[in-house]
Amino acid sequence: MDDRGGSFVAVRRISQGLERENSCHSTSAEVVAGTTAWLGRGLSCVCAQRRESDARPSFDLTPSEEECLQRLQNRIDIAYDSSIPEHQEALRALWNAVFPEEELHGLISEQWKEMGWQGKDPSTDFRGGGFISLENLLFFARHFPVFLNISMQKSFKDLLWKQEGDRSAWEYPFAVAGVNITFMLIQMLDLEAVKPRIMVGAIFLKFLSENESAFDLLYCIAFKLMDRQWLAMHASYMDFNTVMKATCRQLEREFLLEDITRLEELPSYTKTTGMDGTEFGLA
Repeated sequence: MDDRGGSFVAVRRISQGLERENSCHSTSAEVVAGTTAWLGRGLSCVCAQRRESDARPSFDLTPSEEECLQRLQNRIDIAYDSSIPEHQEALRALWNAVFPEEELHGLISEQWKEMGWQGKDPSTDFRGGGFISLENLLFFARHFPVFLNISMQKSFKDLLWKQEGDRSAWEYPFAVAGVNITFMLIQMLDLEAVKPRIMVGAIFLKFLSENESAFDLLYCIAFKLMDRQWLAMHASYMDFNTVMKATCRQLEREFLLEDITRLEELPSYTKTTGMDGTEFGLA
């Protein structure tokens, strides 16, 4: 850790053709220390600083929207606590969803680096996103493929193992990127305010009032979009914040399009799936 208060790991891809599904202990990735702070610190400027200088009106909410916002804020306020059994079980559940045939040796284990955590203790990486960032990852691993009617875990694992596109030699660490995406969405939607002060936040709360899983679903869309931006920009690990800013701006633009009444109508959702619910790839 450097004097700026943070560090990250980058994962070097050595072989595109390795069957990670069948060999979870593969040595196909090297974990290398870096010197740039990722978690929360670098990303607070992605969507938030631009709004600080804007006039910030508040938008009135319906009682249903107020209730949904309060429930979501309650989730956001929960810090990850490794001493709480529920949090421990959620972390184990994430491992089991990703590696159902591999026994986890402990909540502190070198095995976690396989998933893209910075070290052997994932709890140290949740400071930027809280417990909700673990819930988001777990939702992605368990449910997103089912919503899309595609093979179980395909979408999640394509990202985890970087199976799509012409990848960089030095890739973003999957799990740490996931925590950053949670943080980015909270900032982008201004979810810690009493009432939304930006249009995209007000629009999102309408989606949330109609679908209680809207934040988790948006997380999955954002993760897929971030990876597509990464590929389109031919990015490497030092470009991560730039890619996140581009992802945030693209989501904001899509939220403000006319005739968008639910998350499934966002262009980024359409690019994640085909009309028949199959993977649409990068087309």
